[in-house]
Amino acid sequence: MIKLDIISDPICPWCYIGKTRLEKALSEVEDHPFVIEWHPFQLNPDMPAAGMDRREYLETKFGGKENAVRVYGEIEQHARDEGLEIDFAAMKRTPNTINAHRLIHWAGIEQKQNAVVDALFAAYFNEGRDIGDIDVLADIADSAGMDAAVVRKLLESDADVEDIRARGAHSRKMGVNSVPTFIVANQHAVPGAQPVELWLKVIADLKAQTAAE
Repeated sequence: MIKLDIISDPICPWCYIGKTRLEKALSEVEDHPFVIEWHPFQLNPDMPAAGMDRREYLETKFGGKENAVRVYGEIEQHARDEGLEIDFAAMKRTPNTINAHRLIHWAGIEQKQNAVVDALFAAYFNEGRDIGDIDVLADIADSAGMDAAVVRKLLESDADVEDIRARGAHSRKMGVNSVPTFIVANQHAVPGAQPVELWLKVIADLKAQTAAE
């Protein structure tokens, strides 16, 4: 098996699109070689703990409403092309994602990362829920088969906060400046929401390499 590390942030629409494209490729391959692990990267590490108004965030980030509308119109079209219906109108706040990343980390310990990442994307992009809110995160944990009471207690503490921040800082130091970034076999970085065809080629090449060895 080959390790596929995915550096991501659950508020990144390209991460949602990228995961969808990767999974479409994996569904077309019998016995794909990947063991997948998700890693934290906060797009906005300086975001206030309570998050901020989404419109204010986007207009500040993109230099005004017109640019924000243009950028997210393009994203929405790419999402639709993958069968994803993102409800941008329902998204009122841009959260601080440190707690969502802690939840993903703990889900990994229980082998439930994929379910939690899926639930975070759905909550944020399809349901307009605030994934910086502890109640929402506890509910997501419960839906993935984790102990919501334990998760809530952990979220109310500082458990693993510094570890998550350090891992994000390490990724930046290693040259990661956007997400998603996929690291194949601890060697090859594949940045961006790559198309299904690229993943099929990567998998075919890896299988051929393994057979040759």
